[in-house]
Amino acid sequence: MRHTPSFDLTDPAEIARLVRENPWATLVSATSGGLVASHYPVLIDDSADGLALVTHVGRPDETLHELGQHELLVIVQGPHGYISPGWYDSSPAVPTWNFITAHLYGVPTLLEPAENLRVLEELVDHFEDRMPNPRRMRGTLENSAYADRISAGTVGLRIPITRFVAKQKMSQNRPEETVTRIVEELEGEGPYASAELAREMRHAHPSLFGDPDATSAQGPGQK
Repeated sequence: MRHTPSFDLTDPAEIARLVRENPWATLVSATSGGLVASHYPVLIDDSADGLALVTHVGRPDETLHELGQHELLVIVQGPHGYISPGWYDSSPAVPTWNFITAHLYGVPTLLEPAENLRVLEELVDHFEDRMPNPRRMRGTLENSAYADRISAGTVGLRIPITRFVAKQKMSQNRPEETVTRIVEELEGEGPYASAELAREMRHAHPSLFGDPDATSAQGPGQK
């Protein structure tokens, strides 16, 4: 990523938040046969010392990626979107793109079948928890038996993150009144409106907007 120190994101806790809120990731490997990329959901491994991910891949991706033989790049991207120069309070100006993204590096460890099943169950629970009637992987004997059968077609991974590079470009280089205007436009009805990006901008400017998570906990109607 472009070297822009003012947009650096260095707090591991913020990286964990980014992953939790945006768990669909791109896995990239530089293999003996060339570059390989795949896309899978990932979770933060809360049991690990330090930052680590758990996920799974479908066979034969573990062979294509040569998993466990070299470093793996995991790309996680949060809300992003176009920022029009018409939203600035001064001119001339040029358009830009606000975003938050992280490049996470580590050598994955392949999980034993029993642990792979546990990770698969965690993945299902993570997403089903939001449903009105969650369907658990072990919710019924039939579901459990089915999960045991199909899990043979997957390989579980634990990826200890040894280094990361992350950027959070949320108009930090703009005056407060401009940041406020951008958020208002993102929360509006225009062609580039994005409630998710507006919320991320509020998170990036707590001195200006306060804590958006605390606000959302106050009652319904708040994102």
